[in-house]
Amino acid sequence: MNRKIVITACIFGVIAVITGAFGAHGLKAALNATELEQWRTAVSYQFYHTFALLFLSLIPLSNRFQNIAYWCFTFGIILFSGSIYLLATRTITNFYWPVLGPLTPIGGFFFIIGWLSMLVAAIKNK
Repeated sequence: MNRKIVITACIFGVIAVITGAFGAHGLKAALNATELEQWRTAVSYQFYHTFALLFLSLIPLSNRFQNIAYWCFTFGIILFSGSIYLLATRTITNFYWPVLGPLTPIGGFFFIIGWLSMLVAAIKNK
């Protein structure tokens, strides 16, 4: 078990539960249907990749590709889900930062690289 990865996954898991509950209850009246769906997408992808981190922490790998996967999943969650959280709530926060839109696909790219890195880590594992 990789302690650093487990701790990171637990932190992201807590945040995902909080943001999911906040979206379902606190933002329900403040956001329109499209924005709520965007919020749910961000929560879902955060959970998917939190579980990927937990899985990554449990498989007996210790090579550089495991580390790459860890960082890619971490940055992917921050960029992909984080940018969607901000984009979904921009009408109520008045937070209009033009670079938010491009951050989402960059975060998605990190997810892809993370999965590919985990694949290579598993293949290289003897």
